[in-house]
Amino acid sequence: MIDKKWIGHELPSSVLPIERTRLRFFAKAIGETDPVYTDEAAARDAGYPDLPAPPTFLFAAEMDSGAIDLMLAQLGVPVAKLLHGEQGFTYHAAACVGDTVMVRSRIEDIYDKKNGALEFVVKTSRATNQRGELVAEMRTVLVCRN
Repeated sequence: MIDKKWIGHELPSSVLPIERTRLRFFAKAIGETDPVYTDEAAARDAGYPDLPAPPTFLFAAEMDSGAIDLMLAQLGVPVAKLLHGEQGFTYHAAACVGDTVMVRSRIEDIYDKKNGALEFVVKTSRATNQRGELVAEMRTVLVCRN
């Protein structure tokens, strides 16, 4: 069982520079066809200063920094038993090429279902840019099969 003592635990901050090549690669990888994510002129025509990050891109911050791996190790959750249950985003501002985003996350809840056969970890995150402006709020639900 995942120890509920981790409820309220804050993960180390994760920093994600928003880079043009990576945004284009990510857009292609997810099958994004809107040119606003790959063509600077289209992005500027849409009112952005440069290419904006595609909608789910900010999820990469904690994957890159190792914060998720550290959290799973602390919780004692083996990757082989992990399922990604849910991911939600609330956007407040665009993150564009040249921005640097910092993500701060907290474990909000840990609970189980089916007499402990499934355990759930709810993590909330706040992403801010280099000016301290709130870019997005994210919610993740991870499921551990026991």
